[in-house]
Amino acid sequence: MQDTELFMELAAIAGVFVGFGALISVRSGGPTEADEVSSMRWVVSLGIWVVIAALAPVIVSRYDSAGHDLWLVCSLLALVLFAIMVAVNGRAPETRAGRAAALSGTRRAMAMMVVQAVPMVWLPMASIVLALALVALGLFPDQEPALYLTAVAVGLFGAALTLLGLVLLQPYPAAASDPAALPATGGSSA
Repeated sequence: MQDTELFMELAAIAGVFVGFGALISVRSGGPTEADEVSSMRWVVSLGIWVVIAALAPVIVSRYDSAGHDLWLVCSLLALVLFAIMVAVNGRAPETRAGRAAALSGTRRAMAMMVVQAVPMVWLPMASIVLALALVALGLFPDQEPALYLTAVAVGLFGAALTLLGLVLLQPYPAAASDPAALPATGGSSA
């Protein structure tokens, strides 16, 4: 297989995303907002999916599998794992709470959710599924490695965007000179 090094590098990058997602989780002392928990869960699970999907062709090719057989096995594995990941994350209490809160808002809030969710969530997810389905169906045999690589790269891109959003959601610590940050002493100044 010609793209072994590329897939290994993608797996390494995704592993870094998994580590950063876990580090943010630990560093923040445990997120309390549903959006933060959902984002962390998505970064970690999507990063792990990318690691597995990127390593699958490298491992399967070692069993003298090549051509459509190689890409068929890898794409079916990636599709099944992706479906499980989406289902598990979709049923998580934090995800359901966040979805319910977003849907209980005003029409404008719901419209904004759709405007954000379509390009940031649904289009990348649909792209991953479409690319892997095209590989599994064997409709474009000459493009199977490129389609599979596209699915893995879109997964990595999705993890990167989610990690960026997670980092941007982190509260900025108050400065010591900020009166709101000073602890109450409970006593007199005398």
